[in-house]
Amino acid sequence: MIPLDVFGSESVAADLLQQVRWRDGVTCPRCRSDRTVRNGSYGEFQRYLCKDCDRTFNDKTGTIFAHSKIALRRWLFSIYAFLRFNTSLRQLQCEIGVTHKTIHRRIERFTRALDAPSLDLVGPVEIDEVYVSAGKKGRERDRPSRSRGLSTRGRGSYNGDKPPVFIIADRGTGQRYVIPAKAADESTIRLLLADRQQESLTVYTDGFRAYEPLEADDAFDREYVVHGDGEYADDEVHVNTCESHASQVRRWLSPHRGVSKDKLTQYLRAFQL
Repeated sequence: MIPLDVFGSESVAADLLQQVRWRDGVTCPRCRSDRTVRNGSYGEFQRYLCKDCDRTFNDKTGTIFAHSKIALRRWLFSIYAFLRFNTSLRQLQCEIGVTHKTIHRRIERFTRALDAPSLDLVGPVEIDEVYVSAGKKGRERDRPSRSRGLSTRGRGSYNGDKPPVFIIADRGTGQRYVIPAKAADESTIRLLLADRQQESLTVYTDGFRAYEPLEADDAFDREYVVHGDGEYADDEVHVNTCESHASQVRRWLSPHRGVSKDKLTQYLRAFQL
Protein backbone atom coordinates (compact mmCIF):
# COMPACT_ATOMS: atom_id res chain seq x y z
CA MET A 1 0.00 0.00 0.00
CA ILE A 2 1.15 3.55 -0.74
CA PRO A 3 1.21 5.70 2.44
CA LEU A 4 -1.32 8.49 2.22
CA ASP A 5 0.85 10.82 4.31
CA VAL A 6 3.27 11.31 1.40
CA PHE A 7 0.76 13.88 0.17
CA GLY A 8 1.23 15.94 3.32
CA SER A 9 -1.45 17.79 5.21
CA GLU A 10 -4.68 19.30 3.92
CA SER A 11 -3.09 22.75 3.90
CA VAL A 12 -0.29 21.49 1.64
CA ALA A 13 -2.89 20.01 -0.74
CA ALA A 14 -4.84 23.31 -0.67
CA ASP A 15 -1.68 25.27 -1.51
CA LEU A 16 -0.97 22.93 -4.44
CA LEU A 17 -4.50 23.34 -5.80
CA GLN A 18 -4.23 27.13 -5.46
CA GLN A 19 -0.92 27.25 -7.36
CA VAL A 20 -2.14 25.02 -10.18
CA ARG A 21 -5.60 26.53 -10.61
CA TRP A 22 -4.65 30.21 -10.49
CA ARG A 23 -1.32 30.05 -12.31
CA ASP A 24 -2.69 32.64 -14.78
CA GLY A 25 -4.38 34.76 -12.11
CA VAL A 26 -7.55 34.45 -10.06
CA THR A 27 -10.78 34.77 -12.06
CA CYS A 28 -14.38 34.36 -10.96
CA PRO A 29 -15.69 30.91 -12.02
CA ARG A 30 -19.16 32.40 -12.56
CA CYS A 31 -18.64 35.62 -14.56
CA ARG A 32 -14.94 35.11 -15.54
CA SER A 33 -14.00 38.53 -14.15
CA ASP A 34 -10.47 39.07 -12.84
CA ARG A 35 -11.64 41.83 -10.46
CA THR A 36 -11.34 39.67 -7.36
CA VAL A 37 -10.04 40.21 -3.83
CA ARG A 38 -9.26 37.85 -0.99
CA ASN A 39 -12.17 37.42 1.39
CA GLY A 40 -11.28 35.28 4.39
CA SER A 41 -11.00 31.52 4.17
CA TYR A 42 -13.12 28.42 3.75
CA GLY A 43 -11.48 25.83 5.97
CA GLU A 44 -7.99 25.30 4.53
CA PHE A 45 -8.90 27.06 1.29
CA GLN A 46 -8.65 30.72 0.33
CA ARG A 47 -11.95 32.48 -0.28
CA TYR A 48 -12.40 35.34 -2.77
CA LEU A 49 -14.98 38.04 -3.54
CA CYS A 50 -15.78 39.02 -7.12
CA LYS A 51 -16.32 42.77 -7.43
CA ASP A 52 -18.36 42.38 -10.62
CA CYS A 53 -20.99 39.81 -9.62
CA ASP A 54 -20.57 40.29 -5.85
CA ARG A 55 -20.37 36.53 -5.28
CA THR A 56 -17.84 34.65 -3.18
CA PHE A 57 -15.94 31.54 -4.20
CA ASN A 58 -12.96 29.49 -3.05
CA ASP A 59 -10.17 27.49 -4.61
CA LYS A 60 -12.40 24.40 -5.04
CA THR A 61 -15.44 26.17 -6.54
CA GLY A 62 -16.19 24.89 -10.03
CA THR A 63 -13.68 22.04 -9.85
CA ILE A 64 -14.22 18.29 -9.59
CA PHE A 65 -13.34 18.61 -5.87
CA ALA A 66 -16.20 20.99 -5.03
CA HIS A 67 -18.92 19.86 -2.60
CA SER A 68 -16.93 16.81 -1.52
CA LYS A 69 -16.63 15.91 2.16
CA ILE A 70 -13.55 13.82 1.43
CA ALA A 71 -10.26 15.58 2.16
CA LEU A 72 -8.58 17.07 -0.91
CA ARG A 73 -5.31 15.30 -0.15
CA ARG A 74 -7.13 11.98 -0.45
CA TRP A 75 -8.50 12.91 -3.88
CA LEU A 76 -5.08 14.10 -5.05
CA PHE A 77 -3.61 10.82 -3.83
CA SER A 78 -6.32 8.89 -5.75
CA ILE A 79 -5.67 10.73 -9.00
CA TYR A 80 -1.91 10.37 -8.64
CA ALA A 81 -2.16 6.63 -7.92
CA PHE A 82 -4.65 6.14 -10.76
CA LEU A 83 -2.36 7.83 -13.29
CA ARG A 84 1.12 6.98 -12.04
CA PHE A 85 0.64 3.44 -10.74
CA ASN A 86 -2.49 2.46 -12.70
CA THR A 87 -4.26 1.58 -9.46
CA SER A 88 -7.68 -0.01 -9.86
CA LEU A 89 -10.73 1.74 -8.46
CA ARG A 90 -11.33 -1.16 -6.07
CA GLN A 91 -7.90 -0.68 -4.53
CA LEU A 92 -8.36 3.10 -4.34
CA GLN A 93 -11.65 2.50 -2.55
CA CYS A 94 -9.74 0.65 0.17
CA GLU A 95 -6.85 3.13 0.24
CA ILE A 96 -8.89 6.25 1.01
CA GLY A 97 -11.84 4.63 2.78
CA VAL A 98 -14.79 5.54 0.54
CA THR A 99 -17.44 3.53 -1.28
CA HIS A 100 -16.81 2.23 -4.78
CA LYS A 101 -19.63 4.44 -6.09
CA THR A 102 -17.94 7.54 -4.66
CA ILE A 103 -14.46 6.83 -6.08
CA HIS A 104 -15.93 5.76 -9.44
CA ARG A 105 -17.97 8.96 -9.76
CA ARG A 106 -15.06 11.22 -8.82
CA ILE A 107 -12.51 9.54 -11.10
CA GLU A 108 -15.05 9.60 -13.93
CA ARG A 109 -15.53 13.35 -13.44
CA PHE A 110 -11.76 13.75 -13.58
CA THR A 111 -11.35 11.76 -16.82
CA ARG A 112 -14.26 13.59 -18.47
CA ALA A 113 -12.53 16.90 -17.74
CA LEU A 114 -9.39 15.88 -19.66
CA ASP A 115 -8.88 17.47 -23.06
CA ALA A 116 -8.43 15.46 -26.22
CA PRO A 117 -4.81 15.32 -27.40
CA SER A 118 -4.02 18.12 -29.83
CA LEU A 119 -2.13 16.79 -32.84
CA ASP A 120 0.36 18.98 -34.68
CA LEU A 121 2.47 16.48 -36.57
CA VAL A 122 6.00 17.42 -37.62
CA GLY A 123 7.05 14.06 -39.01
CA PRO A 124 8.09 11.62 -39.98
CA VAL A 125 5.40 9.68 -38.13
CA GLU A 126 4.60 6.07 -37.39
CA ILE A 127 0.99 4.97 -37.23
CA ASP A 128 -0.40 1.63 -36.17
CA GLU A 129 -3.57 0.29 -34.61
CA VAL A 130 -4.29 -2.00 -31.69
CA TYR A 131 -7.62 -3.65 -30.85
CA VAL A 132 -8.70 -3.66 -27.20
CA SER A 133 -11.50 -5.56 -25.49
CA ALA A 134 -14.15 -2.99 -24.59
CA GLY A 135 -17.88 -3.64 -24.66
CA LYS A 136 -20.95 -2.94 -22.56
CA LYS A 137 -19.90 -3.95 -19.06
CA GLY A 138 -22.40 -5.79 -16.89
CA ARG A 139 -26.00 -6.20 -17.97
CA GLU A 140 -27.96 -3.85 -20.12
CA ARG A 141 -31.65 -3.55 -19.42
CA ASP A 142 -33.60 -6.51 -20.80
CA ARG A 143 -30.44 -8.01 -22.26
CA PRO A 144 -28.09 -10.77 -21.08
CA SER A 145 -24.59 -9.85 -19.94
CA ARG A 146 -22.06 -9.59 -22.72
CA SER A 147 -19.55 -12.31 -23.42
CA ARG A 148 -16.28 -11.67 -21.59
CA GLY A 149 -14.24 -13.96 -23.83
CA LEU A 150 -13.79 -11.84 -26.94
CA SER A 151 -11.56 -14.58 -28.29
CA THR A 152 -12.28 -14.00 -31.98
CA ARG A 153 -9.04 -13.91 -33.91
CA GLY A 154 -8.15 -11.19 -36.38
CA ARG A 155 -8.99 -7.51 -36.48
CA GLY A 156 -11.80 -6.40 -34.24
CA SER A 157 -14.54 -3.83 -34.65
CA TYR A 158 -16.44 -1.35 -32.50
CA ASN A 159 -19.70 -3.26 -32.86
CA GLY A 160 -17.88 -6.48 -32.01
CA ASP A 161 -16.72 -5.08 -28.64
CA LYS A 162 -13.13 -4.87 -29.83
CA PRO A 163 -12.68 -1.28 -31.05
CA PRO A 164 -9.50 -0.05 -32.74
CA VAL A 165 -7.13 2.33 -30.98
CA PHE A 166 -4.64 4.20 -33.16
CA ILE A 167 -1.11 4.85 -31.95
CA ILE A 168 0.76 7.73 -33.60
CA ALA A 169 4.44 8.34 -32.87
CA ASP A 170 5.80 11.63 -34.17
CA ARG A 171 9.54 11.17 -34.58
CA GLY A 172 9.99 14.91 -35.15
CA THR A 173 8.76 15.87 -31.67
CA GLY A 174 8.96 12.58 -29.77
CA GLN A 175 5.25 12.82 -28.96
CA ARG A 176 3.05 9.74 -28.88
CA TYR A 177 -0.72 9.89 -29.24
CA VAL A 178 -3.33 7.29 -28.33
CA ILE A 179 -6.69 7.83 -30.05
CA PRO A 180 -9.67 5.45 -30.04
CA ALA A 181 -11.81 5.14 -33.16
CA LYS A 182 -14.98 3.43 -34.29
CA ALA A 183 -13.41 2.12 -37.48
CA ALA A 184 -9.95 1.39 -38.84
CA ASP A 185 -10.56 2.75 -42.32
CA GLU A 186 -9.11 5.25 -44.78
CA SER A 187 -11.27 8.21 -43.71
CA THR A 188 -10.30 7.78 -40.05
CA ILE A 189 -6.61 7.58 -40.92
CA ARG A 190 -6.77 10.72 -43.09
CA LEU A 191 -8.53 12.58 -40.29
CA LEU A 192 -5.84 11.59 -37.79
CA LEU A 193 -3.05 12.75 -40.11
CA ALA A 194 -4.76 15.99 -41.16
CA ASP A 195 -3.07 18.29 -38.62
CA ARG A 196 0.47 18.41 -39.95
CA GLN A 197 3.12 21.05 -40.56
CA GLN A 198 4.50 19.60 -43.78
CA GLU A 199 2.70 19.50 -47.11
CA SER A 200 4.10 16.03 -47.77
CA LEU A 201 4.24 14.01 -44.56
CA THR A 202 6.39 10.88 -44.37
CA VAL A 203 4.32 8.09 -42.86
CA TYR A 204 5.62 4.70 -41.75
CA THR A 205 3.00 1.94 -41.55
CA ASP A 206 2.62 -1.81 -41.68
CA GLY A 207 0.96 -3.62 -44.59
CA PHE A 208 -2.65 -3.04 -43.46
CA ARG A 209 -4.70 -2.27 -46.58
CA ALA A 210 -6.43 0.77 -45.03
CA TYR A 211 -3.10 2.64 -45.37
CA GLU A 212 -2.69 1.83 -49.09
CA PRO A 213 -4.62 4.88 -50.43
CA LEU A 214 -1.96 7.16 -48.86
CA GLU A 215 0.47 6.07 -51.57
CA ALA A 216 -1.60 7.73 -54.29
CA ASP A 217 -1.89 11.00 -52.35
CA ASP A 218 0.80 13.67 -52.83
CA ALA A 219 0.17 14.86 -49.26
CA PHE A 220 1.84 11.71 -47.94
CA ASP A 221 5.01 9.75 -48.55
CA ARG A 222 4.14 6.28 -47.32
CA GLU A 223 6.77 3.65 -46.56
CA TYR A 224 5.84 0.36 -44.99
CA VAL A 225 6.87 -3.08 -43.82
CA VAL A 226 4.81 -6.23 -44.27
CA HIS A 227 4.66 -8.25 -41.08
CA GLY A 228 2.98 -11.13 -42.85
CA ASP A 229 6.16 -11.60 -44.90
CA GLY A 230 8.33 -11.56 -41.79
CA GLU A 231 9.44 -7.98 -42.44
CA TYR A 232 9.50 -5.83 -39.29
CA ALA A 233 12.17 -3.19 -39.91
CA ASP A 234 14.01 -1.81 -42.92
CA ASP A 235 16.43 0.81 -41.61
CA GLU A 236 14.17 3.73 -40.59
CA VAL A 237 11.02 2.07 -41.89
CA HIS A 238 9.20 0.36 -39.00
CA VAL A 239 6.35 0.83 -36.52
CA ASN A 240 8.18 -0.61 -33.54
CA THR A 241 7.64 2.53 -31.46
CA CYS A 242 3.88 2.26 -31.95
CA GLU A 243 3.84 -1.43 -31.12
CA SER A 244 5.84 -0.83 -27.94
CA HIS A 245 3.42 1.92 -26.90
CA ALA A 246 0.46 -0.34 -27.73
CA SER A 247 1.76 -2.94 -25.29
CA GLN A 248 1.79 -0.25 -22.61
CA VAL A 249 -1.82 0.63 -23.44
CA ARG A 250 -2.90 -2.97 -22.96
CA ARG A 251 -0.98 -3.23 -19.70
CA TRP A 252 -2.47 0.05 -18.43
CA LEU A 253 -6.04 -1.08 -19.16
CA SER A 254 -5.69 -4.60 -17.73
CA PRO A 255 -6.14 -3.82 -13.98
CA HIS A 256 -9.54 -2.28 -14.71
CA ARG A 257 -10.95 -5.70 -15.72
CA GLY A 258 -12.55 -4.63 -18.95
CA VAL A 259 -13.45 -1.04 -19.81
CA SER A 260 -16.81 -0.07 -21.26
CA LYS A 261 -16.38 1.18 -24.81
CA ASP A 262 -18.45 4.21 -23.83
CA LYS A 263 -15.72 5.11 -21.31
CA LEU A 264 -12.71 3.97 -23.35
CA THR A 265 -11.94 7.51 -24.57
CA GLN A 266 -11.81 8.79 -20.99
CA TYR A 267 -9.45 6.04 -19.86
CA LEU A 268 -7.16 6.57 -22.84
CA ARG A 269 -7.00 10.32 -22.18
CA ALA A 270 -5.92 9.50 -18.65
CA PHE A 271 -3.25 7.19 -20.09
CA GLN A 272 -2.16 9.97 -22.46
CA LEU A 273 -1.78 12.32 -19.49
